[in-house]
Formats: sequence, structure tokens, C-alpha cells
Amino acid sequence: MKKYLLLPLSIAFLFIGCKNDDNIFPDKQEELKTASDYPAQNFMYQVMNEWYFWQADVPNLADDKFEDSNDPDYIAFLASESNPSDFFYNDLAYNHKEAVGDAAASDRFSVAVENYKDLVNSLQGISSSNGVEFQLYVTENDIDIYGVVTYILPNSDASSKEITRGNVFNGVDGQTLTRSNYIDLLFSDNSNYTLNMADFSGDSVIGNGKEVALTKIENFSENPIHINKIIEQNGKKIGYLMYNGFLAAYDDQLNTVFGEFKSEKIDELILDFRYNGGGRVTSAIQMASAVYGTETDKLFLKARYNSKKMAVLPVDDNFTDKTHDSKTDLNTLNLKKVYIIATGRTASSSELVMNGLAPYVDVVHIGEVTVGKSEFSNTFVDAPDPQTGYFYTGNNDDNINPNNQWGIQPLLGKNENADGFSDYENGLVPDYEIIEDIENLGVLGDVDEPLLALTLSVISGNTAKRSLNHGSFSKSFAHSRIFSLTNNSMVMDGLLKPLKSKN
Repeated sequence: MKKYLLLPLSIAFLFIGCKNDDNIFPDKQEELKTASDYPAQNFMYQVMNEWYFWQADVPNLADDKFEDSNDPDYIAFLASESNPSDFFYNDLAYNHKEAVGDAAASDRFSVAVENYKDLVNSLQGISSSNGVEFQLYVTENDIDIYGVVTYILPNSDASSKEITRGNVFNGVDGQTLTRSNYIDLLFSDNSNYTLNMADFSGDSVIGNGKEVALTKIENFSENPIHINKIIEQNGKKIGYLMYNGFLAAYDDQLNTVFGEFKSEKIDELILDFRYNGGGRVTSAIQMASAVYGTETDKLFLKARYNSKKMAVLPVDDNFTDKTHDSKTDLNTLNLKKVYIIATGRTASSSELVMNGLAPYVDVVHIGEVTVGKSEFSNTFVDAPDPQTGYFYTGNNDDNINPNNQWGIQPLLGKNENADGFSDYENGLVPDYEIIEDIENLGVLGDVDEPLLALTLSVISGNTAKRSLNHGSFSKSFAHSRIFSLTNNSMVMDGLLKPLKSKN
């Protein structure tokens, strides 16, 4: 009888022993994990370790930190952040938390996105948009917020509504805009909202009872060539181009615009980049070549990568004589001077054009200090390939890890001009300073619009001091593109060719 009683007791002790074993070795199960159990984090680390500009300055990315992808310490590192976004920004990006401080010693612009398609669409100028572009300001009480419309996108929902540049709003769906609610009201995923319009009244913004109902159009594509025209003044023909983003899909159309300027034999050129946050580098090279000339033996930019990539990648990009994709002969104006309107919204590829032209052309900058971004980036997805690495090629969607749809846009380096200059993290300083007067924005492209009017007066040699209303110059703290995934982008395309050649 005793031996039968011992059996269940033995089983009980065995069960207890197993439980105690788990408590003694709590990480026993974790040790069985592999990098594939953390696909997003593993993908992010592999790209950042290989390509990130500040790789040598981030301790977590040091080449000798982990033995290999099977190192238990590496697995534990991947598991340290359950949210891939936190892992990217907190553990991999260089001083991201301090990015608002010393611009030269921090990464302000690398991006990680849960759905890579959103990132790709944004880079192609495709978004969900109702067509209203605006700037936001804070009232004197430092709580309430109002917006001022800067322009309306053609063929958008707003283009058919009674709303235009210079209009003011202070509410959404009947709620007054404040610091605490403006993000939810203006930048949520809601496809519809109604703007409550307002007017300036002295130093106040007062609702006027008007409403504008707006609907976002999915997959809306913006043509960056917003205005192109020829202005005749004082016996001169002046080409004017307002260009809002360097997008590959419009390179041929841009070339046509310069062809028209060339056939009209313009004397001067004004490039209006005031709202241009950047885009593709090859499009910027095309723009600069169309201004200066198609001298393909002249250096336009020199790329600076991390030490790994400087040893294996070509770093020089010269002026071009053809469009990048269609290989169409480039129309060029062969100018010695160009006038560029640039503001605190002007960044990346726009600044690249200004800085890249400076050794060859007299670049006259009218407006404000620019954003200050000389770093370039590229798009990576979890589709490793012997030839293309983790690059997003546009043709590898079917090869992306189904368990990881994250896309990242890390900074890969800095572009310097032919003189070796790239240190403009605090922005490019204007030759003639003027900011937009929110109570007198004027009509874009009109000769009386304040920024264009000043530029024309500089060209004519009749620049005069302006008496400006102090109350009209509140500093904007945000704008309609502030949460765009690729706001202030400079995409260094063309990197796959050297990768393929070395394999």
C-alpha cells in the first residue's frame, strides 16, 4: 500500500521541481528565441549597423558589440523594446531625444513607419489630402491656436470650396483649436472635418460664423509645379517657377517648363522654394543643371557616408545633361545668377540646389533662414537580397517579410558642394530678409505678392525698405506638412547600381 502512495507523491515532487526549475531559470525560454522572433527590430538593426551615417557614434551599433545574430546578448537587445518605433528612435538613432538641441550633433530626420507603403507613397507625393495647406500660430494667451491658409492644391476637394490663400480659421467641427487638441482635430485619420473660419480684428482672431466642409481624397497626388509664368518688367523677361517638391514623376514636365523659359529667352529666373521641403536628389541635380548648364564634368555634390560606405561607394555627382528616368535631353538656361525665395519651410533638396549652385552661380536668397538639412536618406524594407540588400526598389514588394511591414528612412550621409561646404545645420541665411505677412499674404505669382515683389525689386535694383505691420509677424510653430512622413526629405537615389557592380 505504501508503494502506491509514493507514486503520486513522486509525481507531485517532480511537478514542483519543474516549477522551481522555471523560477530558478526565468530566462530559459527566452534563450530559445532567435532574431526571427523580432523581425522588425532585427531588420532595423541590420540596416542601421551597415548604412547609418552616425553608426560609429551609436554604442548599440558598434561592430564589436555583438558576436553575430545568434549571440544571446543580441537577442536580448532586440527584445528590450517591444515597440519597434521605440527601438528605432531610442536605441538606434543618434541623439534623437536631443534633436531639438544642437542640430549638428543629433539626428532630427530619420523615420520609421509601421506600414512601408505609407512611406513610399509620401515620397512620391501621394497622400490623403483635402487640399488645404496652412500654417499654425498661437494667440497671445499661449493656449488658443489659429491657422492661416497658405495655398490650395489644384484638383483637390478644397479647390472647389470657398476657401483660399490668406483665409483664417480658429476651430474645427465647432471646437476652438488649442494646444491640447489641434493634433487630434487637424491631423487625425478622419476623412472629413469642417473648418470654422475667422477674421483678424486688431491683435485678435474672431470667428466669423463661416464654415468650410472638407473631405480628404485618398491617394491624392500633388503636382509640385504649382506656378510657372514669365513676368515682363522694365524691359526684362523674368521666369518665375514656384516648385513645391522634388518628385521624380514630374521631372519631364519640369524639363518642359525650362524649355519654355529657354525658348522665350528669359533674362532672369526666380525659383520659389518657400514651401518646398525637399525630395529626390536626382531631381535636384536636374533642376540645378537646368539653371547652370549641362557640363557633366563639373562636380555638383560630394556625398559623405559612414566609413564603411565611403570605402566602397562612389561619392561624386556631377551636373547632368539628361533627365534621370526618361533620359531626355535637358533644357538649360546657362545662367550666372539665380534668385531663390526660401523660408523656414525650405529644406533638404531645395537647400541642396542652393548650396550646390553656390560655387558656380550667384545665388540671391530672398526670404528667411532655411531649415538646415544637408543629410540624405533612402528607403529600406525587410526584403534582404544579395544584390540590393534591404533597399526598397519598387519591384520587391512581394519579397517583403509578411511578418514585418515596417519601412525605415534613415539618414545615410551628408551632401557637400564643390567647395566642400555642408555645414548649414542652422540654415542658409538670406541676402534679403522678409517673412510672410499673414495679414497680407497676397496672391502667389502676382507681382504684388510681398516676397515676389521684393525679389523683383532686387532684380530691378530698386530695393526699398518696407514698413511692415508688427502684429502680422507671429512666428508659425507648425504647418500642414508637419506630420508628413517625409517632411524635409532628401532621397539619395541611384545607390543600387554600385551595389550591384561589386557583387
